[in-house]
Amino acid sequence: MADPLVLHPDDDVAILTEAVPGMAAGHKIARHAIAKGAPLRKFGQVIGTALTDIAAGDHVHSHNLAMSAHATDHSIGDQVEAARAAVAPRSPGTFQGYRRADGRVGIRNYVVLCATVNCSATVIRRAAEEAERRGMLQDYPNVDGVIAVAHGTGCGMAASGPGWDNLQRVLWGYATHPNTGAAIFVGLGCEVMQIAQMKARFGAGGTHQFHGLTIQDTGGTTATVEAILDKLATLLPQVNDVQREPCRTSELIIALQCGGSDGLSGVTANPALGLAMDRLVAEGGTAVLSETPEIYGAESLLLSRAVTQEVGEKLLSRIAWWEKYTALNGATMDNNPSPGNKAGGLTTILEKSLGAVAKAGSAPLSDVLAYGEAVTTRGLIFMDTPGFDPVSATGQIAGGAHMVLFTTGRGSAFGSKPAPTLKLATNDRLFRAMPDDMDINCGDILSGGSTLQGKGEEIYRAILDTASGQATKSEGLGLGDHECVPWQIGAVM
Repeated sequence: MADPLVLHPDDDVAILTEAVPGMAAGHKIARHAIAKGAPLRKFGQVIGTALTDIAAGDHVHSHNLAMSAHATDHSIGDQVEAARAAVAPRSPGTFQGYRRADGRVGIRNYVVLCATVNCSATVIRRAAEEAERRGMLQDYPNVDGVIAVAHGTGCGMAASGPGWDNLQRVLWGYATHPNTGAAIFVGLGCEVMQIAQMKARFGAGGTHQFHGLTIQDTGGTTATVEAILDKLATLLPQVNDVQREPCRTSELIIALQCGGSDGLSGVTANPALGLAMDRLVAEGGTAVLSETPEIYGAESLLLSRAVTQEVGEKLLSRIAWWEKYTALNGATMDNNPSPGNKAGGLTTILEKSLGAVAKAGSAPLSDVLAYGEAVTTRGLIFMDTPGFDPVSATGQIAGGAHMVLFTTGRGSAFGSKPAPTLKLATNDRLFRAMPDDMDINCGDILSGGSTLQGKGEEIYRAILDTASGQATKSEGLGLGDHECVPWQIGAVM
């Protein structure tokens, strides 16, 4: 058996890098005897409290480790200068992207059909399917596809408040995304989420190409499908009239996700992705970290790098909101990790969060955004989202992320449009088990053949290749047509 991995000299546990009888790789064993009630450290940080006396070499997991009290004595900005030094500016790289009329850059070129309400979901999906069946795109090589952005809400909801704001930002963000060449909003007609209201809120002075119609005014399902296809026939030549050109990496916005995490996520894929993000941020690009419940307990690592007191307070405000929100719904923040996370060796949310934050790298925290809010600041950004991957990624894409970098240890079949997803396996076993889904293997950081620095460079190069048009594994599988899931908050009425 390979020697267990010690991540920090102060750690009370070591990490198995290979399976042993009764324990999978990624699980923890005690480095020394630990007394009942004592704090237990991994990554040099407390991840919980011993429930029993633990002997040296014992398996440390849910049977003998519990979440400890959540620390609230945070220092804001005391490490920001060191963070700035870690991402000292460097000349940007280049990729081949699409320059839009408003100056932004896209990496894909889609026509997006947006349902304003669930009542029009079938209509837009049928129209997208019919466009493919009729071969409408065959003469337009610069158009990546016609996609249907459907969801399960848009009516029976309050006409103000956080749920309303979330949905408006998502729909507008997808319709005006830099990877969107043109968009068609399709409503029923009588719903709460009205096209005109969105346009009045977001669209003043915009140069985005979008159109709208309703099923009621158009004459029903069949007539609306045909009307959409007629509009597509007009739009496709216009959307196709664009060519890739050299663009700087400072234009890129990268969404960071982890799902199906295991005990190796914070050892291989997440820190390697963090190194790639440090390089991107140093070149003027932007990384968007999210999943607020999955930084819980590790927020001090971000707060210490906040560029201002205001930015730090914004993050603390969202943490406090989540504590109240989960309590209101009869849950706690330690309901995360999931059963799959625990099977992979993660025991408490404190442990999971410390590994999850690693994918953000070392840059200063430049801003904290609401769910789906447009990303306008460069550097490392935090967006408030749930930890549920489709909901979280939907908010990041709505904010303008060009692509999603997704680390996983247990496995994931996630994909997204109009922003593609690159998936990073944390271990060799997963990379072998799901070859159609995994783009990059980070397991060889432990098994040999790569280093964290080398893998960070490999990830960075894969980002540029994807931005220049190379298809990801999830794109090859056609994933992403059903993964737009706006965060619903509030009463269904």
